Amino acid sequence: MKIEVVTLFPRMIAGALEFGVLGRAIERGLLAVGTEDPRAHTEDVHRTVDDRPYGGGPGMVMKAGPLLKAIRTAHARLPAGSPRICLSAQGEPFGAQQAQALAGLPGLLLVAGRYEGIDERVIELGIDRELSVGDYVLSGGELPALTVIDAVARLLPGALGDERSSVEDSFAQGLLDWPHYTRPEVYEDRAVPAVLLSGDHAAIRRWRLASAVERTWRRRPELIARNRLPAEAQREMNQCLAAQAAGDGNRGK
Repeated sequence: MKIEVVTLFPRMIAGALEFGVLGRAIERGLLAVGTEDPRAHTEDVHRTVDDRPYGGGPGMVMKAGPLLKAIRTAHARLPAGSPRICLSAQGEPFGAQQAQALAGLPGLLLVAGRYEGIDERVIELGIDRELSVGDYVLSGGELPALTVIDAVARLLPGALGDERSSVEDSFAQGLLDWPHYTRPEVYEDRAVPAVLLSGDHAAIRRWRLASAVERTWRRRPELIARNRLPAEAQREMNQCLAAQAAGDGNRGK
């Protein structure tokens, strides 16, 4: 996959690509990430990329000219069918389903804005969709862009040491992850659940699924309401609800 990032801080992107899954994916030739700086498309000696907003107000707005030129230059390096995506607080929420869809594309162009925002004409003329990584405001779009890159890269075949990892990740089935344990078996009087030491792989799989369902129900119930669970997970969910109802009933006596 080929990804281009339009950013005022190319070194911020490049530095994060040296480590972990991203670094290995690049080394293996599974992923290539380039950058384009809007400052390279300015025409004044100060390389101006921002200006005061029309209508007044605080902060500065990224100018349409340099940013659109950078987008078009970077997009020309990508294969056909690569969408132009702006990381924005106004965008649709980015989640596991979006990551899966993007991982199946030949390329992506990600635009990392700065300041108070970018000229709306950039969105109208040079962007296909907007994505948001959460309901909060960051100083710029570089960290959200890296979030998208990391989430997508994990899904590329061969990027992970064990392909089961991406299948079993949190949110892969609409559930949070189950608890994980490693050596020692007992730490500060807390023991690893016996089923994980049993060698019974079917029992371990059932325990993990039940733990994931219960954790999701307690911490993020909206995920269960929003996603259609696989049949086995739904059975565990029904048992969790029955157990909770029984507990509530006993407390009422």
